[in-house]
Amino acid sequence: MSEDPRNLPEEPQDQDNPEEPQVHPLDQPPGAQSQPPAQPRIEPQRVAIRLPQVTPYVTYGLLGFTIIIFLLQMITEFAFDPRLCPWFEPGSVFSTGDLPACYGLKDNGLILNGQLWRLITPVFLHAGLLHIGFNMYALYILGPELERHYGSWKFLAMYLVSGFAGVVASFVLTEAPSLGASTAVFGLFAAQGVFFYQNQRVFGPRARAAFFSIVRLAVINFLIGLTPGIDNWGHFGGALGGVMIAWVGGPIYQLVGEAPDLSLKNQRDDGDFILAMIATFILAALLAGGWIFISNP
Repeated sequence: MSEDPRNLPEEPQDQDNPEEPQVHPLDQPPGAQSQPPAQPRIEPQRVAIRLPQVTPYVTYGLLGFTIIIFLLQMITEFAFDPRLCPWFEPGSVFSTGDLPACYGLKDNGLILNGQLWRLITPVFLHAGLLHIGFNMYALYILGPELERHYGSWKFLAMYLVSGFAGVVASFVLTEAPSLGASTAVFGLFAAQGVFFYQNQRVFGPRARAAFFSIVRLAVINFLIGLTPGIDNWGHFGGALGGVMIAWVGGPIYQLVGEAPDLSLKNQRDDGDFILAMIATFILAALLAGGWIFISNP
């Protein structure tokens, strides 16, 4: 008995592409079966990251304190007899009435005679408006961001120890009297460069661009420091101190959370920073002490 062809079951067809012929697996070319299906392309997303929020009280405090000291320098220079300075000598750096500079600038002979405070007090003294203007502008630009990432007390410690390291380098390597916050400022420059170098993975192209910009600025300032009257050894010592502190104890961030709600976590703790600070301070102090010992047989 014959069947009506209209009642026969239909052959199953590919629902996605019914007109495409079916190929038996044995008829496919070698390797075709092992090819993975094409993966959808994932476009990179730009997400906002919450940065540490710290009001830069230390930066503002350093700015205010240094400016007050400079005003005292100006007032005493015009209001007091230069001979009030115990080390007054006509034609020398002690030939003006600037009493803060008289008791605080870096003078190798007086340091060798026991006035060790002169290894840190020059950081807060300046020789003129242009001098203090440049240094305070640099502190105003660099300070808030570094204080945000380091925290206030760490930033203050780094500023002071970098300045101390710079004055020690100047004390050992040059006889010229000197003063100025540039030893500490160069420490901040160096610490900023190390920060961006060590956090390129998190901040990406912005960190690399900032790092090379800081390197260029540092090179330009070191070249300017070759001119007479500028203590480049102090700059070098301050920068070296900043590098040592930041390399060992500076923040290294990792991303935590899920996009878009990402935040930063510092992989280093306070112990790393304290170790870096103590090591840098001790090395600078040993260098100064050794030079004093050699110079005073």
